[in-house]
Amino acid sequence: MDIENLDRNNLVYLAKLAEQAERFDEMVNCMKQVVKNAEDALTVEERNLLSVAYKNIVGSLRSSWRIIRAVGSKNEGMVDHTNEYIAKIETELDGVCQEAIALIDEFIFPKLDNESDAESLVFYHKMKGDYYRYLILLVLLFMINVSIDNVD
Repeated sequence: MDIENLDRNNLVYLAKLAEQAERFDEMVNCMKQVVKNAEDALTVEERNLLSVAYKNIVGSLRSSWRIIRAVGSKNEGMVDHTNEYIAKIETELDGVCQEAIALIDEFIFPKLDNESDAESLVFYHKMKGDYYRYLILLVLLFMINVSIDNVD
């Protein structure tokens, strides 16, 4: 479905459908269009849909990452394949986090009035903080793994 030509109400409706169907990639795509096309600040409902969409994508990737790390550590003969898969998930997680942060910075913050939209401002800063936290965890774990690899 070509969502680029849909209006805001239809995009929000499709995002809600995607949420019900647990198709969070499609939910993110719909909400990205809403954000990019919006001439004014998002409504509370739209803001929450955006947050839920990214939260579920990131949550799924983080869960996959933890599972693969746990299972992979038990299969010593498959370390290279496991590490390759972990790197793939980390790259996806990095991309989603960077995308969410950029969307907020480039399209959402410019449309907010700092005085009248204080609640939204706090909400989006918290959202950005969460995604920066996930990125920092990836970097820290990478540094720990590099340090452990260099102990020999």
